[in-house]
Amino acid sequence: MNDTQGSRISKLMAERGLCSRREADAFIERGLVFVNGERVTQLGSRALPDAVISMAPEARISQARQVTILLHKPMSYVSGQAEDGHQPASSLISAKTQAAGSTQRFQLAHLKGLAPAGRLDIDSTGLLVLTQDGRVARQLIGDDSTVEKEYLVRVEGLLDSHGLALLNYGLALDGKQLRPAQVRWANEDQLCFVLKEGRKRQIRRMCELVGLRVTGLKRVRIGRVRLGELPLGQWRYLRENEHF
Repeated sequence: MNDTQGSRISKLMAERGLCSRREADAFIERGLVFVNGERVTQLGSRALPDAVISMAPEARISQARQVTILLHKPMSYVSGQAEDGHQPASSLISAKTQAAGSTQRFQLAHLKGLAPAGRLDIDSTGLLVLTQDGRVARQLIGDDSTVEKEYLVRVEGLLDSHGLALLNYGLALDGKQLRPAQVRWANEDQLCFVLKEGRKRQIRRMCELVGLRVTGLKRVRIGRVRLGELPLGQWRYLRENEHF
């Protein structure tokens, strides 16, 4: 095939959910990717959209070793890299902070390439996912992701029925319409938000637009995985029978 034809193989692999683009490039370099039965070793190689792409068993085994971690993030930790003197949430991942009851033992190798799949603001708490698996990251934060995120939000201020309706649909941030949300009262001073997108400080900014001030925010669910009774500052592995 001419190098200018089709799309990059790594892009096609990511779109099909085989792995992340970064992982695809690594597998290609190791000669573990086949297109229409032929081994591909050249980075940047292209293929047509209907090409049959497969990976060697060694690549599948490598993926099976990748872990996904569920952390109950406290306040004052940032989701990504350290900034402004605040420690990254990943610094909490150690044998000492692993929640009781896990059958999988912590290994230092599980920190290599571990990255947050989504953000949780420094002044928010709750469920944060960190993963080595590019497939999980794409599912949770890819442009086409539709995975729900559920939050309990403590607020101050008055909210009438019109304001509640706007929180569900009708608000825009940075000139862009927000996707429909599910927002309801959980109790007299807490709202429950269910979102399918994650703009920067989205919930706090939405509340400001309807005259509310957020005094506490906790993420309690991502997809079908709940925070549950996971203690603050502790973590556990995503179980084999759990799926977002």
